[in-house]
Amino acid sequence: MPLLHLFLVAVIQGITEFLPVSSSGHLILLPGLTGLEDQGQVIDVAVHVGTLFAVVLYFWCDVRQAIVGLPRLIIGRADTQGACLAMLLLIASIPVVAFGLILHLTGLDAEMRSIEVIGWAMLIFGVVLYWADQTGPRTKEDSQWNFQDAMVMGVWQAVALIPGTSRSGITITGARFLGYSRHDAAKISMLMSIPTIFASGVLLGVESVITANMAVLRDGFIAAVLAFVSALIALSAMMKLLNSVSFTPYVIYRVVLGLILLGIAYT
Repeated sequence: MPLLHLFLVAVIQGITEFLPVSSSGHLILLPGLTGLEDQGQVIDVAVHVGTLFAVVLYFWCDVRQAIVGLPRLIIGRADTQGACLAMLLLIASIPVVAFGLILHLTGLDAEMRSIEVIGWAMLIFGVVLYWADQTGPRTKEDSQWNFQDAMVMGVWQAVALIPGTSRSGITITGARFLGYSRHDAAKISMLMSIPTIFASGVLLGVESVITANMAVLRDGFIAAVLAFVSALIALSAMMKLLNSVSFTPYVIYRVVLGLILLGIAYT
């Protein structure tokens, strides 16, 4: 695959994975609007792995805490902060893994990859994000994340399987409705992405590696590195900006893009 194509895919994935604008929607639109060939499953998995390493590095203190607490959780004891965090992340991942597996096995995930679906999802869930951000209270911190909130946000995350919804956008929306501040809502959303991206990477990665040749694997490695760098930059910028900026700029972008896509789809 040409280096420019790899660069475009990796940068789009890296920048949009953690911004509330839908990375999957943008990746689907890339070949549809530019005429480029679909990058294929191997590259999709590779760029997701790149973004996974970016969020793990950025939130390493929390990730390390969850990893250390995982052995205690395995023996049925969530009596430490790390074990509790690991438990909540696993709980929040159950709905999206279950629904994602169903969609993958039935082929419905491929049927939803259309400009029309992405356009409506961009528009509708952009407005919902604005509503949650403007009306949701800011009374909770990430340290107050609990079992009930993890289950609720897990269901919100499952909605992101609709292309154009945005996994980070919909989980931030759910967190803001639950009363978490913008910064803490984004932090919880990013931490929730780790087991989700890992699960999807394992699910698709096994199929990809078996069928891929060395040239494709080389392209995947390059794409993963580029996605890692761009994701780390985008994530750092967003988390810093949230101290002074709302989600409104992302909402405006979603609404405008959604309207353009619907215009293209219906004309």
